[in-house]
Order: sequence, then C-alpha cells, then structure tokens
Amino acid sequence: MSDNHGNTPAAWTAVVVALVGFVVGGAGLMLSPINFAVFWVGVGLNVVAGLLFVVMARLGYHESSH
Repeated sequence: MSDNHGNTPAAWTAVVVALVGFVVGGAGLMLSPINFAVFWVGVGLNVVAGLLFVVMARLGYHESSH
C-alpha cells in the first residue's frame, strides 16, 4: 500500500472535477422545473473525473513526490 493516501495531483484533480460535477448535477435537480440537461452535464463531469484520474495516473501524476 502506498504512503501517499491520495495526496497526488491526479487524485486532487479528479476530486475537484467530481465535486464540481456533483454541484452542477444537484443544481439541475433543484431548478424548478427539474432541468435534466444540467443534471446530465453534472453526471458527465463525474465520468470525466474518473477518466481524468486514470489518464493522469498513467502519466505518472499518481506517485508520491517525496
């Protein structure tokens, strides 16, 4: 098990993009009437966050810097 516990650029970038995705998706659900287009943009951002993490990890950004 690595000792970085997710404190890497790949992890932080994916978490920030996923957080934005959840906020956008939640906003889409709270709009009256429910705006499913905004909701699906939020879902898409979460998929992008997962793909971004995988790509950045393969590029070496998921390694400990110390």
